Amino acid sequence: MKAAKRIGVEAVGWLLLVAGVAALILPGPGLLMVFGGLAILSQQYEWAERRLDPIKYRALKGAAESVETPLRIAFSVVGVLFITACGVLWIVGPEQPGWWPLPDWLWLTGGVGTGSTLLASAVIAVALLIYSYRRFHGKPEAVAELERDIDEADRDYREIQHRD
Repeated sequence: MKAAKRIGVEAVGWLLLVAGVAALILPGPGLLMVFGGLAILSQQYEWAERRLDPIKYRALKGAAESVETPLRIAFSVVGVLFITACGVLWIVGPEQPGWWPLPDWLWLTGGVGTGSTLLASAVIAVALLIYSYRRFHGKPEAVAELERDIDEADRDYREIQHRD
């Protein structure tokens, strides 16, 4: 039973890690999934635990930078609206337009599954945007503390690398 649990947890960790790497390019919360996968894998592997803090702090730095200026906030909101619109389009699944030059099977590939994933990504993006705004916007002391945490995590990581 213990081995089955370990295998299941490890499978979920690897799935999140691989899906997160893919979502760095594709629509989806890539860095969040990479962090989640590493957090799960860190229960089994020391190498994952060593990489957890640097990634966590880099993700938080990205969150802080995303709400630094009104223009960045506006771009984030436009991005969320675009992902939402794409999700709705995939779910509604309109007929392929006459101008579509590719094969029929490439029109809105994935259907409702893809649309639902896009909408879930939009909800996660809104939640992260609100979190980032409340935690970092107009709070230089929070950003400075984050910079110190990043420097400390990088130092710790380098020390561990030199010992190995």
